[in-house]
Amino acid sequence: MTLPLGEKHFSSAQPESAARRIVTFRVGDRTFGIDVGMVREIKGWQATTPLPHAAPHVRGVLNLRGVILAVYDLRTSIGLGVTDATATHVIVVVDVEDKTAGLLVDSVSDIVDVPVSAVRPAPDLERDEHGLIEGLVLLDTEIVALLDLAAVIRDGGAEAPAARQTRAA
Repeated sequence: MTLPLGEKHFSSAQPESAARRIVTFRVGDRTFGIDVGMVREIKGWQATTPLPHAAPHVRGVLNLRGVILAVYDLRTSIGLGVTDATATHVIVVVDVEDKTAGLLVDSVSDIVDVPVSAVRPAPDLERDEHGLIEGLVLLDTEIVALLDLAAVIRDGGAEAPAARQTRAA
């Protein structure tokens, strides 16, 4: 089948009824979300093994059924310091860019369907959570920041100096 130049066989526009299924979770008093398709599992807190010279947002590694998994401290990534992990914290295991990784968060809140049309771009701020936000959604009265997981894992945000000092201690 051939198509005339300038025409597309498939439309990139999403139908009005298209929705994104989002897993929401908390870090401090903030709510974040990621596409549910990126989540492999959610597990309770398990101590990690720190790695020397790792990026500040890398909490360490853990053994997940024979797979060595890097765990990223989302609190550190967004500049809120280092998480003092307890039994109430969870690790959200995600698949992103052909990697499996863990995100250390305070708690998982919900799974919600969000119309694609409801996702708004993050305001053009100098430090929109350090470049980690791909969009914003209003759920009831709460704003949920949708994370760019590739940026979280790759860059980790601009860690606050206090977090760097706490981690070094």
